Amino acid sequence: MKLPAHDPSLTAYVTLTALLVVTPGSSTAMVIRHVLRGGRTAGLAAAAGIAAANSLWAVAAGLGVTAVVTRAPLVFSAIKVGGAAYLAFLGARALIRAATPSGDALRDDGMLDSTIGRRSAFRDGMAVNLLNPPIATFYLVVVPSFLPVPSAGRFALLAMIHIGMALICHAAWATGFDAMRSVWARPAARRVIDAAVAAALLALAFRMLR
Repeated sequence: MKLPAHDPSLTAYVTLTALLVVTPGSSTAMVIRHVLRGGRTAGLAAAAGIAAANSLWAVAAGLGVTAVVTRAPLVFSAIKVGGAAYLAFLGARALIRAATPSGDALRDDGMLDSTIGRRSAFRDGMAVNLLNPPIATFYLVVVPSFLPVPSAGRFALLAMIHIGMALICHAAWATGFDAMRSVWARPAARRVIDAAVAAALLALAFRMLR
């Protein structure tokens, strides 16, 4: 697809998307959670799962599935409740870990096997974004607003920009937190971070239900 030398609409979209992806949310909390559990590899696996979910939402929007879902109150409400319940569950587990003196008494079995840990991280990353209504809204409302004329190629380009930028941002979070492993590996520091992640997940779950 050939683009003009200067595309104000594309520039505005990239700017808006950049602001959205760098703002911490449920997906960021998920990446951090898995970095704390299994290091950078687990964090990157979660980031890959998030990217896969974004890709599925983009395809669904392109096929018109997202429009149908968002216009079906019961289905959309089910997604919201399911997403909130999932975030609350993960937040509660992180909160219990933070309150456990040993700091790792409730460590998931996935921590014992790197392959299982990566699969768990990928699955959690995908689930948290598939159950995140704002992602559906982004592809149904925001992306089309930057289409001067209906164009499958242009829609695909905008979707790839969002998916790529989000993946890079989440990979940066994973790398940054892994670099601080010597700090958060200490029991006290780890419990503080677990508590912070728990608070973020529970707050996001509450917001999702509003």
